[in-house]
Amino acid sequence: MTSKQLFPKWFNYLPIIVLVGLTLILGITIHLFWFWFSPKHLEVGYQPKQPIPFSHELHVNQVGMDCRYCHSNVEVSGHSNIPTTETCMNCHKTIKVDSPAIKTLTEYHNQKKPIDWVKVHMLPDYVYFNHAAHVNSGVSCVQCHGNVNKMTTVYQAKPLSMGWCLECHREPEKYLWPKEQVTNLDFRPDNQLKLGLQLKETYNVNPGEACSVCHR
Repeated sequence: MTSKQLFPKWFNYLPIIVLVGLTLILGITIHLFWFWFSPKHLEVGYQPKQPIPFSHELHVNQVGMDCRYCHSNVEVSGHSNIPTTETCMNCHKTIKVDSPAIKTLTEYHNQKKPIDWVKVHMLPDYVYFNHAAHVNSGVSCVQCHGNVNKMTTVYQAKPLSMGWCLECHREPEKYLWPKEQVTNLDFRPDNQLKLGLQLKETYNVNPGEACSVCHR
């Protein structure tokens, strides 16, 4: 007398089905958090509207202004300053004075009010970042901000995440430029790795990876 089979034959494949299913769920979850919930997806491309339109492409590429004319503290301070209305008015007292944007700028200046620029590149309060330390070590504006000189409206070009920062701290030779070229946003070395290794030794660049380096 043959015994009746309690479960259908496809139950023999149940462990394989469960294993494949769990693998797919795990893979989708990792992909979801690794990219779609990461700064690469959520923050890169952030481009807020500013109270006064300002084109870096015009001022840097066409006019030839140096980054340090407006961001004058970047080499000596931990924070890169935003230019005051007085800095803008040094030129715009006589240049394009009939432009609606310059008229708005002039109103801010006459009323002694700061322009309410919307911050684009933001780090958490618990992260310490020193602009001067990086610029004076040969880290160009391009490495963190992208080709700002080609942006009509500034946007966040890099993720600015912890993992992204550590990529540079672990292999700074991939990113170092001569100090005199850090604000030349079109500079591209023929052999970045060779140059970077030389500059790493010349500038004595040994960035730390301990938590206390950035979290103080």
